[in-house]
Amino acid sequence: MTGPLVDRLGRPLGNLRLSVTDRCNMRCRYCMPEEDYLWLPRSSLLSFEELTRLATIFQGLGVRRIRLTGGEPLLRHGLPDLVRMLADSPTTEDLALTTNGILLEGHLPSLIAAGLDRVTVSLDTLRPERLVTFARSTRHADALRGITAARAVGLPVKLNSVMVRGFNDDELLDLFEYARLVGAEIRYIEYMDVGGATRWSEADVVSRDQILALVAARYGGVEPVAPLEDSAAPADRFRLSDGTVFGIIASVTRPFCRTCDRSRITADGTWYLCLYGDEGVSLRDPLRLGASDEELGDLIRHTWQARTDRGAELRMETPDRGVLHQLTSLRADPRREMHTRGG
Repeated sequence: MTGPLVDRLGRPLGNLRLSVTDRCNMRCRYCMPEEDYLWLPRSSLLSFEELTRLATIFQGLGVRRIRLTGGEPLLRHGLPDLVRMLADSPTTEDLALTTNGILLEGHLPSLIAAGLDRVTVSLDTLRPERLVTFARSTRHADALRGITAARAVGLPVKLNSVMVRGFNDDELLDLFEYARLVGAEIRYIEYMDVGGATRWSEADVVSRDQILALVAARYGGVEPVAPLEDSAAPADRFRLSDGTVFGIIASVTRPFCRTCDRSRITADGTWYLCLYGDEGVSLRDPLRLGASDEELGDLIRHTWQARTDRGAELRMETPDRGVLHQLTSLRADPRREMHTRGG
């Protein structure tokens, strides 16, 4: 094959998310359902060797950036071993981790030694009592310590903050100041109706334009930052006059489907080509049935070449988005990946 692997809309296969567990030590309402449900049996989870093998095949097809997610990925025993296995690949240009930060401080030395390049921490509030209400967690201080520890050792940190009207929109500027204080880049995320989200309403979305207006009113002029030539990052980035950079992921009001080069493999080996997708392709089954690397590569190649997914755009085009959300919520499986935010 010559040239990059692209789908029917010309989008390359560039970024891969590997979910290493469906388990989490928080229950954020936009991420996991409130009711209890059955966790995946351990036997169904891909081993580190299986994850690395799949990642290597994807890299042979063009993937250069890999992100480890969950659930909460730091709950997966021995995660630094997987980081080391992936970091050892000469084609891994960027290896990142998305976490809620609760367990980050204790894992930092081994993660950095294994070759982790950067970390994204989900931080939606600076108020411990709100974390209890919104995520059923009392470990807010642990998350903040993890962020501080990561910056203290020089690890690049981004903070993902999902803005929900009536819950944390009054902290939008406080979160901005906190990010500046610790030397992290904050990325505000429009509240999305995906995965196991519960009680989503369009009225709860704090839009990109509203976020920009609030930041500009406090700090003055805001200028867009030109994206890197080879970047398909979902965040629009902006800069203040003092050089502070922040981002906004506007997947509700300004979908980035037309440039999306992301796909994800769940902890049990299902490959999803779109965040909003309700069906995926099992890679675990052929892998465990003895498929060769070439056969797995052909499956991935043909599937990507047929890709036309643009889930967020379709929601914008659907007249009755409330009905569409209800149908999506009924069929959504939150175990596809809990930390669906950002990249």
